[in-house]
Amino acid sequence: MGGGPVGAPIRVLVVEDDPVAADAHVSYVGRVPGFVAVGAAHTGAEARRALERTPVDLLLLDLCLPDVHGLQLARALRAAGHRADVIAVTSARDLAVVREGVSLGVVQYVLKPFAFAALRDRLVRYAAFHAAAGEAGCQEEVDRALAALHAPGPAALPKGLSEPTLLRVTSALRAADEGLTAAGLAEAAGVSRITARRYLEHLVHTGRAARHPLYGQVGRPELVYRWLPAPETGGQLIPSSLPPT
Repeated sequence: MGGGPVGAPIRVLVVEDDPVAADAHVSYVGRVPGFVAVGAAHTGAEARRALERTPVDLLLLDLCLPDVHGLQLARALRAAGHRADVIAVTSARDLAVVREGVSLGVVQYVLKPFAFAALRDRLVRYAAFHAAAGEAGCQEEVDRALAALHAPGPAALPKGLSEPTLLRVTSALRAADEGLTAAGLAEAAGVSRITARRYLEHLVHTGRAARHPLYGQVGRPELVYRWLPAPETGGQLIPSSLPPT
């Protein structure tokens, strides 16, 4: 298990080949208290170089990388003496992969595509495990640490919302520097206007978007939605190749 000082933020390296997804995952990590994203790598080779430069407690590791399978990377890192734990990101529902990952430090799996709430749940459980395991001195304490890691969590999204649609909506809104109306978002994300508004209001409710009225038109002003940048996390090292959140 990763070994940062007690009380220090849990340092996370995001390993994801898709730059848009990597940017989103860095933003997600930065929104969870007690965690700091130290950067993002888009290949296995970049991940290994990043780990040589920066201490890391946890890898948010996509298993489908362009140069190596994620579990092969995890195996190589273990052989090289890296002790960071792994939350594996995958679209595969293969139990054989899950079994193999257990011996390589994979402590959690999150299935693609996922929204912030799904990752937050796993990070919160990992934080409880990380704290309990660091203090474990007997079998009961070890069992309690493992129970914290695998405790059931809440549903990722409110009823009626899906993670794939939320990912499309989020990507479209993030790409619109001037913001989007519900109609504009509907066209960009390929959903109905009613659906677009529901997801936009969800993003506003969770603090990831802001809305304001657009005046200067005849009739009732239309609402424009803008993506909000992630709050500052302090000491966060994000490669310049990633656009700011």
